[in-house]
Amino acid sequence: MKDIQNQPDPRRIPIDRVGVKNLRYPVSVLDRTNGIQHTIASLRMTVNLPHNFRGTHMSRFIEILNAHHRELHIDKIGDILRSMKTRLEAEEAHLEIVFPYFMEKKAPVSGAVSLMEYTGLFSGTLGETEDFILGVDVPVTTLCPCSKELSDDGAHNQRSLVRIRVRYRGFVWMEELIEIAESAASSPLFALLKREDEKSVTERAYQNPKFVEDIVRDVSSRLNADERIAWYLVESENMESIHNHDAYAAIEQDKGRHP
Repeated sequence: MKDIQNQPDPRRIPIDRVGVKNLRYPVSVLDRTNGIQHTIASLRMTVNLPHNFRGTHMSRFIEILNAHHRELHIDKIGDILRSMKTRLEAEEAHLEIVFPYFMEKKAPVSGAVSLMEYTGLFSGTLGETEDFILGVDVPVTTLCPCSKELSDDGAHNQRSLVRIRVRYRGFVWMEELIEIAESAASSPLFALLKREDEKSVTERAYQNPKFVEDIVRDVSSRLNADERIAWYLVESENMESIHNHDAYAAIEQDKGRHP
């Protein structure tokens, strides 16, 4: 049959990334407590397209995934990128995997156990060299230092999101990044709290007010001290409770040669 994708394109404009996105697929990721955690990820698989080709072969992305027997193991990212480059005759291949990740947490006073959901990210690129980024999105609570200082009674707080992206040497657990993010907040979040826990969490946040600037600086201090981290991006975003906007801060730091 006629291959339309391989037809020459007269516009002579290369495309940086072309492929599939929002592809739901089962994956298994390393879990520090349980060894392996099975979850469902949203994938984006792309390659570069030279100027002389009209299109890429979308079906080949799915065929590459299906070769992994209905579940993608995270330690196979390098193999998948190499398959994408070879089968799609590309100079660069990119794979992004975003997935819900669950950790068991105990409430601070009652000890009630629940599962807390976070968002994990793996992003890999293979060109002349290979690049890999690990990321987490961590929901937390922040309490406004300015509101606490100005108010006679109480202070406003809000749910916030801390995003961490790292390039690293050796090995880093996602749980380590989650713990760093939560330790920088006014208080971590919990899926289940009893009344005594709510009292504890509320008072902890009040005693530990944080701006978004405080959070990114505290996280950066921890990552700067970790010799395994070669590069990082830290973002903090407050979904403000008394403003019609969000507060935002970010720090990006390249600590040296990437792994």
